[in-house]
Amino acid sequence: MSKTLIFEDNYKKLGLENFSDENLEIINGSKFHYNIKVFYIPAGYELSIDFNYFTTTKPTLFFLTNQHLKVEKGKEDATLLYYNRDFYCIQIHDKEVACDGLLFHNVFEIPFVELDENEKFIIKSLFQSIKDELEWKDSSAEEMIRTYVKQIIIRATRKWKKQNLDNDEIKIPSNELDVFRDFSRHLEIHFREKHNVADYADLLHIAPKTLTHKFKNLNLESPNQFIINRILLEAKRLLFYTDKPVKEIAYDLGYEDPAYFNRLFTNKIGSTPTNFKKNYTSGKKYNI
Repeated sequence: MSKTLIFEDNYKKLGLENFSDENLEIINGSKFHYNIKVFYIPAGYELSIDFNYFTTTKPTLFFLTNQHLKVEKGKEDATLLYYNRDFYCIQIHDKEVACDGLLFHNVFEIPFVELDENEKFIIKSLFQSIKDELEWKDSSAEEMIRTYVKQIIIRATRKWKKQNLDNDEIKIPSNELDVFRDFSRHLEIHFREKHNVADYADLLHIAPKTLTHKFKNLNLESPNQFIINRILLEAKRLLFYTDKPVKEIAYDLGYEDPAYFNRLFTNKIGSTPTNFKKNYTSGKKYNI
């Protein structure tokens, strides 16, 4: 395995790691939990992200922030690029390719894009260019690396849109895409204290009915259901990955009445929070 390569300057940080079966414990630890992460995963890997399981059948890029990742197995070298918002977050310039853009928080909960051979070559070349800059440590390395990161995100965003929006099931007009992207971003920031559609409609400067109709017109679940889903995902994370009692988790997620939270969780998940913690075994499985 090659050594870890890191750029750090004041609050800005970016790093590059290679991994395979031999050092999965590094990737599966808590070291990268609070970073923005771009994984290049070759075909033949098995991994879980939160409560979903993926088997890669072709090279795939995964885009993660605070999701829980566990790589189960995979032989060929994979690559992790990680950085913080101080290093790269350009939402004021182009929200679509920012750290809160389509790839990292989207209402469809699809955090990956698959690559064909040509795209694989381009993406691996960009990772290699970042590696070279980190090794050279030239005075202009930071800006060069940032341009390569942006190229990766732009290319992946185009691919993500083609794979997920240009199909018969989901067609979102370009002038509507901002609403869904901004809804996702606000939801990620505020789901612990804002539980109502009206709260998010207010942040988006539209009427609650208008927001609900936009989702309905695309045959998506309602905004209210997306809010509940995000709260329940966090509840499952806290139940499964921490030792917090159910009452404390309820308070953390903005519920002053733990009994109400318990009923909501049980109704939606089909199991009480306590039983989920004891008996959880698997989530959805995807071959990609």
